Parts: sequence; structure tokens; C-alpha cells
Amino acid sequence: MIGYVKGAVTHLFTDYCFVDVQGIGYRVFIPNSTRQKLAVGQTATLFTYLNVREDAMTLHGFYTQEEYDLFLSLISVSGIGPKVAAGVLSTITPQNFRGAISTNNAAMLTKLPGIGKKTAERIILELKDKIGIGVAEDMSVAGQSPTDSILSGDILQEAIQALLALGYNHAEITPVIKKVYQRENTTQTELSIEQLIRLTLKEFGRR
Repeated sequence: MIGYVKGAVTHLFTDYCFVDVQGIGYRVFIPNSTRQKLAVGQTATLFTYLNVREDAMTLHGFYTQEEYDLFLSLISVSGIGPKVAAGVLSTITPQNFRGAISTNNAAMLTKLPGIGKKTAERIILELKDKIGIGVAEDMSVAGQSPTDSILSGDILQEAIQALLALGYNHAEITPVIKKVYQRENTTQTELSIEQLIRLTLKEFGRR
């Protein structure tokens, strides 16, 4: 198995890139979280998973070990393949995903691409003992509630997805949207998605 590839990124596409390793171009399928960290011409090291099927072999790459580990956990769940797992990683951070599992937040998981209600429940059942234990306690130690830390409400999650579509990334969005949400000192049902997006964009404009 190919553990990682290291080389120059020569092309970047929506869901894959080409990495030149000593003159050989590897087509590596990547989630959006990894794509955002890459640039054409840079030398990158990607942790990889080789998916072997009867009709094809595909190489999946991840910028961090954390993303790679979560990918492996996801594809270990019955009914979840590499494509769905990559879609999940493109939509939510590993920390937020673990937080949703630790708090049994199936509603949040069903917002992810390719994840229905039954699959969300199966993910929680099969992965909670593996990656969800201790997450809630760790958040409490850090002075955060699980809900605050993972931005688990439907309105918050949909606002985050809208901001991602506008070109912002999770690292930019999370602290700003939490600041806005806490400043408004309101409940998720009282603040509409449109209001939250507008206020967050306004906060970005002040930076």
C-alpha cells in the first residue's frame, strides 16, 4: 500500500489533483479540506489510501493524519464508501464530526452529503466507542460546551455551508460565526440563516 506521496502539485481540480513524484504524475482524489491547503507548484505530502475495486484503483489523499484517520473510520462503517467519506471531509472538520458523534447529534450528520438518517445512526453506533469517547469531556475542560464547540445547530451549520460556498474556509468561518452568534446572545431558532450570514459577512468586512 502507498502510505504517502510527496511531490509538486502540478494541477488542481474540484475533487482531485496531480502530484509529480520524480516524473510520475499521481492522480490523487482529495476532499475540499485538503484542496484548500494546496497550491499549484508547491511541494506537498499527502497521506494516502489506495482503494482497490474490480474495475478500478483510486488513490485518495489527505493533508493531515487526522483527516486520513477519520476517512478510514468512515469507510469502516457499513454502507459508506470512499466517495461518501470524502464528501463528509469536504463538509465538516474532524473535530466537529467527532463532537457530533460524542453528543449523538444524528441531525447534524444528516446534513452531510450522502448521509441519511439510518446511516447517521449507524455512524454513531459504530464509531462512538472508537472516536467519540472523551470528546465532550475535553470540550468541558477547555471551557466550551459541545454545542458551542461544534456549532451543531441546523441554522449554524447551514450558514457555514453558505459561507463555504462563497469561498471562505472553515478556519476563517468558525471563530467569526461563533463571535457573531454569541454576541447576539440569542437562540438558534430566533436568528435566521439569512441574518446570521449577513452579520458574519459584516464582521468579515471589519477585519
